[in-house]
Amino acid sequence: MLVGRQAARMHPSPRTGELPRVSFARELRARNPRRLTGRRWLYVPYDQLHDGVGPLAHEPAAELGIVLVESRAKARRRPYHRQKLALVLTNMRHFALEQAERGVAVRYVAGDVGYADALAPLARELGALRVPRPAERELRAELAPLFASGALVEVPHEGWLSTAADFAALGPPPWRMDAFYRGVRRRTGVLMRAGKPVGGKFSFDAENRKPWRGTPAAPDEPTFAVDAVTREVCDLVLRDFAEHPGELRPEHLPATRADAEQLWDRALRECLPHFGPFEDAMSTRSSGLFHTRVSPLLNLHRLLPARVVEDVLAAELPLASVEGFVRQVLGWREFVRHVHEATDGLRTVGSERLDTDVLDAAMDLPPAFWGTASGLACLDRVVADVWREGYSHHITRLMVLGNLATLLGVSPRQLADWFWVAYVDAFDWVVEPNVLAMATYAVGDLMTTKPYVAGSAYLNRMGDHCRSCAFDPKTTCPVTRLYWNFLAEHRDRLDGNPRLAMPLRSLDKRAAGERTRDAAVAARVRAALARGELVAPGD
Repeated sequence: MLVGRQAARMHPSPRTGELPRVSFARELRARNPRRLTGRRWLYVPYDQLHDGVGPLAHEPAAELGIVLVESRAKARRRPYHRQKLALVLTNMRHFALEQAERGVAVRYVAGDVGYADALAPLARELGALRVPRPAERELRAELAPLFASGALVEVPHEGWLSTAADFAALGPPPWRMDAFYRGVRRRTGVLMRAGKPVGGKFSFDAENRKPWRGTPAAPDEPTFAVDAVTREVCDLVLRDFAEHPGELRPEHLPATRADAEQLWDRALRECLPHFGPFEDAMSTRSSGLFHTRVSPLLNLHRLLPARVVEDVLAAELPLASVEGFVRQVLGWREFVRHVHEATDGLRTVGSERLDTDVLDAAMDLPPAFWGTASGLACLDRVVADVWREGYSHHITRLMVLGNLATLLGVSPRQLADWFWVAYVDAFDWVVEPNVLAMATYAVGDLMTTKPYVAGSAYLNRMGDHCRSCAFDPKTTCPVTRLYWNFLAEHRDRLDGNPRLAMPLRSLDKRAAGERTRDAAVAARVRAALARGELVAPGD
């Protein structure tokens, strides 16, 4: 359906035969400028919802028109978390209202069709539509025929902080984020003084590894006022996507420009002063601790990456917190999108097909990832957090979910797809490198130096999940035996990796009986979790 100034342009949804509920349609009709003709039109992808970049930033609002597409076909492509669907849809609708309010003409398309089918008739009506380069490979592929025909014309995506030249400077793979980050820091001057890094080094990661024992107090999860547009979106999600997993919590949806500002203000005041030291900590008492929770809005461009980096640099914050945040936004976030594009979504390197399962992991994703109790307190709690919030911070993603999946030998592709549907900030360019490369080592040393695996000692040191677990982290926890068995199973593949030299030497000294028991425990745990059964001490 098209939502514009004239009611005649509003057509029923091909699936439901209904118009959009009254609040959004009415508001957009009321705000849309009367003159819709004689404008230059562009299609704004669902994840570039800001007027501070691209044509919306550089050209007069009165001369512009935008097209936004609310594709139910995309929403049904995977069983996306309800909170994720609501986040994207309510931000798209509020962005449409914000642009209409400032004089940009808005054509809003909603229906069961895909993006190409929605845009083709509009291009015939309005002329070729300019499109900031889509961030997601999936969307670029879907729109490729329209780009080829001239119906769509690509313009630069101005939301990124680095350039193709920054990435090209790394040369051929293997690529390393550290080298990329240093190069971008030197080129931009961010946290640099007289050619040297502020504080004497580029990374304070080694100091940012303190466990959190309850002080300072962690901020509460942020909440936002729920307006009629967001309520309407939530009603739509509950009605049309009732079979999708996850809780839908309207009060935790940042939807408007003001909500984005509120979230960022909270991050600067309550999170970032303590972010650095506790960046790697985990706790059952707080799913986010001092992480800012701004990644969903960064990936939708409701908050601009350039702006948040500038604000952090200007704030009076500890250097370790500033550098840790900058490294995530200017470093890792930019790095993974370059890797994703350079490899066609981790499919090829140059002219050769990329192996995306160098460890031959083939176990189906266990029911525990969909909420069936496993008996492992760390896994069960983080999964519960994800299905409640659509969120957990990067260490629980890496060292609980990714770690356990890798130790079990879960299919990396299935795990990546699960992350894609479960997290509100997951899009293909960020989730696939994070899971297939970082979390599971499925593409080998393409962009990471080693598998990020650990036993129960790490989990107990950096978090408090073990306290509520039936297993003792020092004596009975199967994660430690899974760890040793993983090293044994992949001994030949991992040999020669300098970062694994010490654990492999320890493996070689491990008694034969212990190694036999490691393998037996791993087999029993895999079998139990595959059946959706609890793992318990003494099994």
